[in-house]
Amino acid sequence: MLLARPLATQVLGDGRTALALPCLLPCLLLTGVENLTKNYFYGFGETRIPAAVELAEQVIRAAAVLGLLWLLMPLDGAHTVAVIVLGMGVSEVFSSLTLTLARIARQRRPDGQTGQAAEAGVARRSLLQIALPVGFTALLGNLMGSVNAILVPQLLVLARYTASGAMEAFGVVFGMTLPLLNLPFAFVNALSLSILPRLTECCTLGRRAELNRYIETALGSVSLLVLPLMALLVPLGGDIGALPFHDSRVGALLLPLSIGAALSAYEAVLGTVLNGIGRQKQGAAISLFCGGIQLGCTLLLTGRLGFYAYALGTAVSSLLGFWLRIRVVVRQGGAEIRWFPVVAAPALSALLMGSAVSLLYRGLRDGGTGLWGASALAALAGCALYLAALLAQGVNPFQPPREDSHPFTVPHSSRQRKRSS
Repeated sequence: MLLARPLATQVLGDGRTALALPCLLPCLLLTGVENLTKNYFYGFGETRIPAAVELAEQVIRAAAVLGLLWLLMPLDGAHTVAVIVLGMGVSEVFSSLTLTLARIARQRRPDGQTGQAAEAGVARRSLLQIALPVGFTALLGNLMGSVNAILVPQLLVLARYTASGAMEAFGVVFGMTLPLLNLPFAFVNALSLSILPRLTECCTLGRRAELNRYIETALGSVSLLVLPLMALLVPLGGDIGALPFHDSRVGALLLPLSIGAALSAYEAVLGTVLNGIGRQKQGAAISLFCGGIQLGCTLLLTGRLGFYAYALGTAVSSLLGFWLRIRVVVRQGGAEIRWFPVVAAPALSALLMGSAVSLLYRGLRDGGTGLWGASALAALAGCALYLAALLAQGVNPFQPPREDSHPFTVPHSSRQRKRSS
């Protein structure tokens, strides 16, 4: 609060943000209360209350921000930013208050738990052994992410952008293209929250077969949803995304950024798996390392490649994060993942789907079909081709997993047959 003006002008590079920084402080405090209380419920394996509050919070945030802007307009740039932050604060008050009341109500009723509670000293040491290194690493990761976002517009000036042009390009990528690609992450986050208590329970009780089934199902679910969505967004997202944003540059970096977005979805699920099997420190270290790779690409390459440096850094760091997390899950967690039905077959099907959708969409548009008609026809044909390609490779996404089997209908590899024998 005391350094709002120098932070706005010297660090963020825009004095219009000075008024919003003090308004952001209550949001930070209430977000901490909200996240701690959410994890209280996750620890008991209860996800419905946090999920309902999360959904309501998004609705209230949008209504509060738009309502305040509508009531107080016209405003200058500085006051507009401050009003937006105030609207965010309204939603944080709702979520933190609702979750706190729900936690108090839960603590007053019998929880039905049995067993002996850990001694206070043992529990405190156990928590600190996890919280200190993971929290410190997360803090460094957040700082690197903030530095990365702050440096991008400044480094774009070195790539022969004007100051206003650099901010415009930054807004196009971070305010238009990336939100379009991040649409599937609502599903990924919900999936991560739902499997975490089950992974922890299976790991604690030594149910390895069930643990492996959950890991494969989670990765397969990401493959079956995120990959085809990316295959649709790359050829169609530029034209569709330009409608609400009124800017044709929305689709300029969709292809390279979609690679990093798809890998980030796998990273998110694998990060949850590492937390579930008690490998929080390894997950935090991998996140910090990959954040350093992203920041290094931004620092070293933005002056020559422009925003392609950010896209390249996202793809490289996400690929490394995916590979390193998989190594920990397989080697230390003991998971046996069959890569062809879980990842390779959906990826090949998505590549075929994306190519076909791009050709069909352009052909329909050149033939005079409207935007929405061409998009709908191309998307329907692409989805049908995607499902046909999956079935041709022996993967049936409609067959539910049995309790005593893996979720995908491809025979076991020779290596797994040897282990089972």
